[in-house]
Amino acid sequence: MNTHQNRKVAFEDLGTRDYQSSWDYQESLMKNIIDTKIKNRDLPAEDHLITPNHLLLVEHPHVYTLGKSGHEENMLAGIDKLKEIEATFVKVNRGGDITYHGFGQIVGYPILDLENFFTDIHKYMRNLEEVIIRTMAEFGLKGERSPGETGVWFDVGKPYARKICAMGVKASRWVTLHGFALNINTEMRYFEYIIPCGIKDKQVTSLKRELERELTPEEVEDIKVKIRKHFADVFEAELVSE
Repeated sequence: MNTHQNRKVAFEDLGTRDYQSSWDYQESLMKNIIDTKIKNRDLPAEDHLITPNHLLLVEHPHVYTLGKSGHEENMLAGIDKLKEIEATFVKVNRGGDITYHGFGQIVGYPILDLENFFTDIHKYMRNLEEVIIRTMAEFGLKGERSPGETGVWFDVGKPYARKICAMGVKASRWVTLHGFALNINTEMRYFEYIIPCGIKDKQVTSLKRELERELTPEEVEDIKVKIRKHFADVFEAELVSE
């Protein structure tokens, strides 16, 4: 076992921030962790520097992002339509296909050195799903995993199966990037301009749609608290506010 494991996770709520600057910030945090790991190669084990972990929560203005394994034909809106709906389109280096981020959505970016936790990307993805499943359970909703499809769903295996939380990550030297997008008061019409995650036969939903009411700003803040709590529990981590 690595005696220099660090289970502390620095938490930041970035508020509303555009996608590109948030991505750049993630990249800078990731680079810092990787640089530290490279330095450790030349140090005896007892002198290894501790690598930090981060969890960012943010809300983005309307943006569509396409993962490196995605298909551009799943973006149904052209340049003119994007301008009309005040949305942007960005190609990113995460796994997965196309997804939407926008107002009324909680986006989470864990930048973790998985060597502080476990070196298993599959387990990491299942843990992220578990965080959201537990958060949904607090609203009396049964979030589920859909075999072969990342994210959190309702009514898996039924004709009205629908996704409430999309996920896509990248990892380099066991350091994670990107994360999850949980639909709260999301304006669902924005999903009409894409084939979400490249999946044609399933719907997308939001907490507002499931509860049949708008969630208040206070409730949205409370959901962030719930996410933090469940993240700490599932990853056996200690969250520390920046």
